[in-house]
Amino acid sequence: MPENATEVTAAGIARLAGVGRAAVSNWRRRYADFPQPVGGTGTSPSFALSEVEQWLRDQGKLAEVPLRERVWQAVAGHPAGAGRALIHVGCALLLVRDRPTAWLELAAAPDERMAALLPRAMDHVLTARLGPEADGVHGSSAPEPAGVHTAGAQEPGDDHAAGSRDSARVHTAGSPESARVHTAGSRDSARVHTASSPEPARVHTPTAQDLLPSVPLLRAAAELAAGIGAGQAFEFLLGRQLDANPRQYTLTPPQLAELMVDLAEPPKDADRAAREQPVRSVLDPAAGTGALLRAVGGPAALYAQEADPALAALTALRLVLAAEGPRRAADGTQRPAHGPPTVRTGDTLRADAFPELAADTVLCHPPFNERNWGHDELAYDPRWEYGLPARTESELAWVQHVLARLRDGGTAVLLMPPAAASRRSGRRIRAGLLRRGALRAVIALPAGAAPPYGIPLHLWILCKPEPGARPAADLLLADTSDLSGPVPDASAGSGRPPGGKAAGGKTPGGGRERFDWPAVRSAVLDAWRDRADVEGVSRVVPVIELLDDDVDLAPARHLPRPASGGGASGLGEVRERLTETLRLTTGLVPPAASPAEPAHRPLTTVGELARAGALFLHSGTAVPGSTAAPVLTEHDVLTGAAPTALPPAGQEAPGGAAADDPVLLEPGDVVVPVLGGGTAARVVDAATAGAALGRNLQLLRPDPAAVDPWFLAGFLRGTANHRQASSYASTAARLDARRLHLPRMPLAEQQRYGERFRELAAFEDALRTAGRLGGQLVQGMYDGLTDGTVTPG
Repeated sequence: MPENATEVTAAGIARLAGVGRAAVSNWRRRYADFPQPVGGTGTSPSFALSEVEQWLRDQGKLAEVPLRERVWQAVAGHPAGAGRALIHVGCALLLVRDRPTAWLELAAAPDERMAALLPRAMDHVLTARLGPEADGVHGSSAPEPAGVHTAGAQEPGDDHAAGSRDSARVHTAGSPESARVHTAGSRDSARVHTASSPEPARVHTPTAQDLLPSVPLLRAAAELAAGIGAGQAFEFLLGRQLDANPRQYTLTPPQLAELMVDLAEPPKDADRAAREQPVRSVLDPAAGTGALLRAVGGPAALYAQEADPALAALTALRLVLAAEGPRRAADGTQRPAHGPPTVRTGDTLRADAFPELAADTVLCHPPFNERNWGHDELAYDPRWEYGLPARTESELAWVQHVLARLRDGGTAVLLMPPAAASRRSGRRIRAGLLRRGALRAVIALPAGAAPPYGIPLHLWILCKPEPGARPAADLLLADTSDLSGPVPDASAGSGRPPGGKAAGGKTPGGGRERFDWPAVRSAVLDAWRDRADVEGVSRVVPVIELLDDDVDLAPARHLPRPASGGGASGLGEVRERLTETLRLTTGLVPPAASPAEPAHRPLTTVGELARAGALFLHSGTAVPGSTAAPVLTEHDVLTGAAPTALPPAGQEAPGGAAADDPVLLEPGDVVVPVLGGGTAARVVDAATAGAALGRNLQLLRPDPAAVDPWFLAGFLRGTANHRQASSYASTAARLDARRLHLPRMPLAEQQRYGERFRELAAFEDALRTAGRLGGQLVQGMYDGLTDGTVTPG
């Protein structure tokens, strides 16, 4: 194997073949000719990608590796690391987009010649987009307006750079003019700068020696960009890197980023001039991966500071590659492109890169619970206008830094941990924010909105007080932590009794598993823009009520939750629905079973029926959000819910791209889970048809002239049948649907059994609905009796 050959893990092999990781482990055990590991560890081995591809083709499990998978595997297996490879790819994609003719000429050369020529071409586009790389260039003594032509004059005859200078970033007093970030090939790339002055952020042009191992990758990335665009290609690869290493980054989900951007717009009660004034400058002082600034629509001058130089480089490239053409937001709308960013490297609290900037908007997802944020050395910093934050209150230091970088009347939106609203050590600063009218809203999000997924994070909306203006007399408190979409009826799979919401309005398996972003987004924006009291959701609280000994701003403390059933009248409706459901359930109780001797019938297997063409087998690969269609998940099959239309909170489809050719359900299909060891099978009806088949599910599509679907589903649920068709690992059981047994029967006899199985499924669904409504009624009665909305009778 060549020394620098690309390696792939078991998870990568599973992605290539469209199977689960358990299948890869099974192949390694069953096939002696499966490629041997060439690296990694004993628990996480890696394999040569070329050997794996050849083996998959020989086994008929792979026709051709998708281009995007080949590019990603080349990034993941790059000898210099995935981070360095992504920087090389970003620089190349910028060249592909801005100077396509020059790229084609370079790509026609041999690898070594191409590597020797690339640095000069890359330096030209990096200079055009992010400023020159030379040190010692400073801005003017006062901030320049957006659109000032400054750094890096356009080369004669370069038509591709024309117009890029007119959207140049805004410079600030005393700040270096360059917006380039030192990373690849730079000695300073591994150092976080915490000196009194921040490092001028520069994307260092890679050298020919750095680029030589990357040339095949760059060619493949350019081929990918030809199909989906340079910006989308980089976004896909960066998304894969973030998905593969979630603990290395502070991630802000795109839906949350767009919500924060929308909250930065003036509320409805703002004066007309404020509403019509476009956002001119937006700052993110803890930029991370650049998700917040990427959600900003243009025209806007973007400013970012990030302590990690390598991450700052990726952020700069991400924002520059997203700057051309409109982008589709998470809600499907088109967002206009923003201009080139100004990115700086350095510790924001210790070495502020924009000391003179007065931004229109600040968006920030600060690091949480930092003890070493500079408490001692920054004790007399002028930014602490509302008081010196305690050592344990790093988040309140970020709040005051954000206010210091806003223009008078500007708006900031911060993602905060819930403890920041109630810790006693921060009550003096919270009181100061309220008295001055700087804090305008605290909004609690559902758990699962962003990492850490287990707690309901808060959004703080701040407005820098204008001199001479009267402080705001109230604070908006909103709590969306209990909001979720309507729970699908248990009748979603077949003709079943109507269902309802789970107790407390939560979905089955709620939280991160079933998270309705549109409902939360709508509730948050309505609460902020209307500033109205909505029972259980929002309340405008006079500041004087909050200025007590604790200054506790947690929304849940000030918003009494409505009873689970919606009060006495709502509980009456729930009771009526429960009574009707119980009546239907009684009518669906199966008749008494007639004892009989065990039947000895000739048997066949699902595998034999598949080989005979009586049914077809398909494995699911889709996840919610990976395709335009809703996805039937394993959870939906087990609970009888409707297909899931939303991805889990804070997550996108793997790699940010759509699934390859998802299997779409048709009426009469039978779906079984392949993990868990339980017995479950679902017959697809007209309401579920059209959904995509999710992961860890197997679809059996019978020929209706040979096999009745309800007969098939019923016999698949037999406990003994499941047991003999399951294999057991150390922690889980896996069902091999091909080994499931069915009796050989004529179609008319199958239909007799199928009708009885259909009745049992309807009875099971009625029991589910009754249990859900009963739980809602019980909890609603407890809540109503304890809060006084229901009397004992």
